[in-house]
Amino acid sequence: MDNLTMVTPLKQPIVYELEGFHVAQGYGPFFFFLALLNYTVVLLGNGMLVCVIVTDNSLHRPMFLMLCHLLVCDLLGATAVLPRFMVHFLTGQKRIYYIPAITQAICVHTYAIAVVAILAVMAYDRYIAVCEPLRYHSIMTSTRLHTCCALAWLFALVIIIVLFITHINVPFCGRTIQHVYCSNRAILNLACVPTPVNNIFGLLTFWAVNAVIFLFVAFSYIRILHASLKQGHSDSGTRSRAFQTCAPHLVVYSLFELALMIIVISHRFPSLTQNVKKFFSILFIIIPPTINPVIYGLVSKDLRFSIINRLTARVHPKN
Repeated sequence: MDNLTMVTPLKQPIVYELEGFHVAQGYGPFFFFLALLNYTVVLLGNGMLVCVIVTDNSLHRPMFLMLCHLLVCDLLGATAVLPRFMVHFLTGQKRIYYIPAITQAICVHTYAIAVVAILAVMAYDRYIAVCEPLRYHSIMTSTRLHTCCALAWLFALVIIIVLFITHINVPFCGRTIQHVYCSNRAILNLACVPTPVNNIFGLLTFWAVNAVIFLFVAFSYIRILHASLKQGHSDSGTRSRAFQTCAPHLVVYSLFELALMIIVISHRFPSLTQNVKKFFSILFIIIPPTINPVIYGLVSKDLRFSIINRLTARVHPKN
C-alpha cells in the first residue's frame, strides 16, 4: 500500500511569510536607510515633475502629458515595493496577509506592463512628430492623446485581471513566499495543485507583450532615424531637434528592457547568491523610477525651465 501524504489547504485569513533579503544582524538599519533614500528620491523626483506638468499650462502638450502617465506608473511600482522593504529591514517583519500579498503582486505586474505600453504610445507620438510634422496636431488631437493613454492602462489592467482570475479557487498549502516581493508566480508556487493555465498564460503574455512592443518601438525609431537623416540634408537643426526629443524616450525604454534582461540572465548563473539574484529582480522597479525624472528633467529644455522658474519664484517671491 502506497504511503500518501495528505496536505491540508490553508484557510482564510492566510498569512504568508515573505522571505525577503538575507540581512546580516546589525545591517538592517543601514539597508532601511538606503530604501528610504531611494523612495524619497523617487517621490520627490516623480512627484515634482507630475506637479509641474499638471500646473503649467505651457506643458499641456502630448509629450509631457504622456510623460506624466509614465511618472505616475513609476510611483505605482516603487510604492508597491519600497515601503515593504523598509518595514522588513527596520523591524524584520516578514508576515503578509493574503489580500496585501495579492494587491502588491497586482500593482507590480500592472506597473511592468503599463510602463512598456505607455512607452509604446510615446514612441508613436515621436514617430508622428518627426515623420508627419505638418499633420502632427491634426493626428495627435487631445481626444486621441487621452484615448491612447487610457488604452495603455486598460491594456495592462485587462491582462493582469485575466492573469489573477486564475487564482480563484486555487488551494494554497505553502506559507513561505521565496522572493523579496509578492508576484503571480511566487504566490502560485505555494498552491497545492499544479496551475498550468496560469503558467502558460503568464509566460506567453510576458514574451508576447515585450516582443510586440519592442518591434513597434524599433520600427518607430527606424522610421524616425530615416526621416531625420533625410530632413537633415537640408536642415541640420531639424535633425538635432529630432534626436533631442527622441533620445530621452529611447534611453528610458532601453534601461527598462535592460533591467528585465538582467533578471532573465541572472537565473542562468547558479553560482550567484540568492541575495544577488533578488537584488537583480528589483532593478526594474527601483532604477527606472529613480532615473527617469533626471533624464527628462535634464534633457527637456521646457520642463527644465519650468522647474527653474518655479523654484526661483519660491526663493524670490514677487512683492
